[in-house]
Formats: sequence, C-alpha cells, structure tokens
Amino acid sequence: MQIHKVAAFTENGSGGNPAGVVLADTLPERETMQRIAAEVGYSETAFAAPSGERWQTRYFSPESEVPFCGHATVALGAVLAEERGAGRYQLSLSGGDIEVEASMKDGMGHSTLRSLPSRNAPAPDALVEEALALFGYHGNHLDRNLPPRLMSAGAEHLFLALDSRERLSAMDYNLEEGRTFMRRHSLVTVAFVWREAEGLFHARNAFASGGVIEDPATGAAAAALAGMLRDKGNLARGELTILQGADMGRPSRIVVRYDYPAGSPVFVSGASAKIA
Repeated sequence: MQIHKVAAFTENGSGGNPAGVVLADTLPERETMQRIAAEVGYSETAFAAPSGERWQTRYFSPESEVPFCGHATVALGAVLAEERGAGRYQLSLSGGDIEVEASMKDGMGHSTLRSLPSRNAPAPDALVEEALALFGYHGNHLDRNLPPRLMSAGAEHLFLALDSRERLSAMDYNLEEGRTFMRRHSLVTVAFVWREAEGLFHARNAFASGGVIEDPATGAAAAALAGMLRDKGNLARGELTILQGADMGRPSRIVVRYDYPAGSPVFVSGASAKIA
C-alpha cells in the first residue's frame, strides 16, 4: 500500500498543507486507516477505493475520523490525475457525494472540488464566550460586520472574524483545552479570519479536535466560509481568496468560487506539490 505525501493549496509551489493520500483496491479496516493516519502524522490522510463509477473516500486525522477534508481532497485529486489521468472524479463520503476535477501541469497538481451543500446558523452567545475565553480574546476584538456563525459544507466549524491582522497573528490556545471544547461542541475547527478586502480573507484554523494545534490550509472551512458569506449577502462577487498558513511558515492560497441559490455547493481550488 503506497502512501502519497502531497502539500495542497501551495503558494507559488511552496508552503501548503501536507496530506497523506492512499489509493487502494478496497478500503482497509477503520483501525488500519486510523493507525496509518497517526503514523503519517499530517492533519489528515485521505483513503480512497473505487466503487463502481465512484471512489469511496474517508478521511482520518492522527486521532479521529473526519467527515470531510478539503485539502486532503485537493491532494487526492492530484494523485488521481497523476495515476489515472486528468478528469472529474466522483467521491462518495459518509455525508454525501462530492466531485474533484484534477489535472497535472509541470509536475504540479491542480484540483477543484465541489463541496457538499452549505449551511450556517447564528452561533449561541454562550458558545462564543467560551471560545473567546479559550483563545484569550474578548468581544471587542471581533469584527462587528461579520458576526459569529456556525457553518458547514461537510464539516462543522465555528466562524469568528477578528478586527485586525495583528489579532489574527496572536491566535493561541491550550491544545488539551481546545480538544475538549471542540469535541464537546462537535466542531471540527474554530475558523478565525480577518477580512482585508471584500473578496480577500486571511485565516487561521484551530484543529484541536484532530489532535493538531493549527491547520495551514483548511479547504472544508473555506467552502463553509464562502457558502456562509454568500447566503448572508456579505459577498457581491462570485469568488474569494483565502490566505492561510503564513503565521506557521507555510503560506497557502485557497480560491473559492460560488454560485446561487443559497445553500448550494461551492467550488474550492488549489495547487498541489509532492513532498519528497
């Protein structure tokens, strides 16, 4: 069984978020996939096996299974394009079906995933207060034009917009306390953003639920963010760019396109590079 190591959402060929990718004739047992993901040590490893015209796909962090992972899907697309050829691949997840369109150019993978339908709801005040205390922020540190929301496009995230890039750079928390908080509230990540311009966001995603302090690029949260901003009328244009990972030394670029109606899937694109 070959384990591919791929950095997804790279910026000019460097940085990005490392993911493991395993293609198999049939998916291994759950315990085997969990063990492999822990050994790989990346925030997620994607496992995929052909099932009719689709690929049955599951994602594992080092500590638990994750319902959907955007950067591992982008990495999976790159591996499929290299081994099976450019094209559109239908993926069957536990929560529904998605698609990844991928190709290779000059040794780089280029993938666009179509997410699951998006949804969002106001974040309860008590949840927001607990999150702010965990990360050492206060209510007056939030961007009042972008209120806290619960958002999803295949995985659950708490969205918190901060009022400056400096606040975003200061993001820090205790991993064990964060793990307890996120698992208690069934959150995959807490997604902090700062909006530089209407279609340009800087992001940091705490991922203690998967045993990782922070994700350098989070495609699932990017999909949820674009869907939420579209549905709330916070975006006039049909595309946004998310810059992530710079505070970790792994600059990443995520491009999300969206259309209407509200709640419909969005399209998340990024470049990938093999990890030696």
